[in-house]
Amino acid sequence: MKLNEINSILEHFRPVGLEEMDGVKLMNRIDRKYVLSAGKIPLLLTMLNGGYRVLEINNTRSFLYSTTYLDTEDYLFFKHHVTGKLERNKVRYRKYETTGTTFLEVKRKTNTNRTVKWRIKTENGTNIGNDDASGEFLSRLISMDPDQLKPALFNNFNRITLVNGGLSERVTIDLNIGFSNNNSDPVEFPFLGIVEVKKGANSFRSETERALKELSIRPSGFSKYCIGSAIVNDIPRKNILKQKFLQLNKIENEYYRSVR
Repeated sequence: MKLNEINSILEHFRPVGLEEMDGVKLMNRIDRKYVLSAGKIPLLLTMLNGGYRVLEINNTRSFLYSTTYLDTEDYLFFKHHVTGKLERNKVRYRKYETTGTTFLEVKRKTNTNRTVKWRIKTENGTNIGNDDASGEFLSRLISMDPDQLKPALFNNFNRITLVNGGLSERVTIDLNIGFSNNNSDPVEFPFLGIVEVKKGANSFRSETERALKELSIRPSGFSKYCIGSAIVNDIPRKNILKQKFLQLNKIENEYYRSVR
């Protein structure tokens, strides 16, 4: 998916800086994901222009993220997710390539379907190793020895971040998504867009949710970690994700029909 058309549309959005974004971190929130053809993103952005501001850093409005997911040797976090464990964790290093900043993050889905995230800044970016601060951070949050965790998946993507006028909602749009591990060539998904609506309460329907409904796009759970792991790793229980892969095939066919 080329970003030229998208960047042109984003020029018409009012910007918001990182400092002002601090008011909408939403580390304890309701998440709702939507999976769609990347070809629909320009239309969606056009529909949203006026109701949202776009994150801008150094005159840039689309940012490259690099993520290293950590898991156990037997992929415990993956199994918890695909088998529907109500309270589950993901552990990852995320590097914001524009600023060069890396965080170690724990992302927890609670049994009340909320997402809670904790993170610390780190100079590391691949494994816990001898990083005492990272080990202590993880020991407080996950019920296992952090030394059991190893890099399980590498993921990169471009992200656009929108904020509503009241700073009560954040919308992220991920494009150009790729996966790899230490032994595989990158697998790219240029046809795929992932929109995530993040808000502190579920009491209001956002403009993004209304626009997606107009486009006949419904919420759909989607884990980049689980999908990527099932593609590039020799991993158990991947057949549970069969419906997700059928959905991806349908989106891929839709995208390439639209760009012929």
